[in-house]
Amino acid sequence: MRKPYVLLLSLICLALGVSTAPARAADNGSWSVYPVASKVAARPYFYLSADPGQTVTDKVAVANKTGTPLTFRLYAADAYNTARDGGFAVRTLKERMRGVGAWAKPARSRVTVPGHRTVTVAFTLHVPQGAEPGDHPGAIVALDERVDPGSGKLALGVQRAVGARVYLRVSGPTLPAISVEHVQISHHQPLVPGLGDSTATISYTLRNTGNVTLDPKVELKARGLFGRTLLDRDLTGIPSELLPRQRVRLTETWHGAPQLDWGDITLTASAQDTRESASASFLALPWLLASLVFVAGAVTGVLLVRGRRGRARRSAPGRRSPRAAPTPSRPRSSPSARP
Repeated sequence: MRKPYVLLLSLICLALGVSTAPARAADNGSWSVYPVASKVAARPYFYLSADPGQTVTDKVAVANKTGTPLTFRLYAADAYNTARDGGFAVRTLKERMRGVGAWAKPARSRVTVPGHRTVTVAFTLHVPQGAEPGDHPGAIVALDERVDPGSGKLALGVQRAVGARVYLRVSGPTLPAISVEHVQISHHQPLVPGLGDSTATISYTLRNTGNVTLDPKVELKARGLFGRTLLDRDLTGIPSELLPRQRVRLTETWHGAPQLDWGDITLTASAQDTRESASASFLALPWLLASLVFVAGAVTGVLLVRGRRGRARRSAPGRRSPRAAPTPSRPRSSPSARP
């Protein structure tokens, strides 16, 4: 019986410093991918600029750090922000490409690199007419076509890939713009007020609505009743690169949140030449105490209503018996009426 088989693609596009490649080459320990160094200095990434309709050329180096030959599939890919933490990631080979992934073509789609050797491959990038101005991030990816078999009842096959980042800017008007959307807050309070810590989880969506890459900063403010400042701080864990047309769902934990208060929180996101805020109201209430008060109030209300009805019955006058109808009298006969 054959085991179910699942293929997982691991794309590593993080910049790691290694001694056998230029500074900040993308590396996974077995091979690295990086721009070919110029005569002046090494490049950590590809920084390219072009006009619509223009074609640029460059070279990428693939270094094999193992002792055996490795064969890679070379392709260009679009970049995006991961939903989990906003990290820099690239599309897989089977996904649809709209930018660098569709415009860049390596001279060789497959390359075999001997052990402890480096192979250089040229690529061309043609920006089509009518391309949207601004930033188009991507990568040149070296995908190991071998599948590492897994074990267990459900075999997990893993393909690994490493990509050298490409930062392409198409000339034209640039518009930095950021927005904060879908702000929500949820409280986590002890059952008994004062016996435990109270926390709140604030979730929000950070969205790049412009056409350039942003390095955003987010400030959180919370105000309670009568405008009291409860919280004022700059948030951490914000992606350092929020790519154009990308959105990331983020959360922030508020330790020591109030257990009894009514107010609002405001998130302000800012980057170069752009700033946007969004707010949400909150009601901090110890629900166990509130439930007990509600039940006590309901019971008290029922008792009051019953008491009023009882008093009304006792104070009501007794019903009078109806009067007897008078008996009609017979008319007396007149003497003159007799014959």
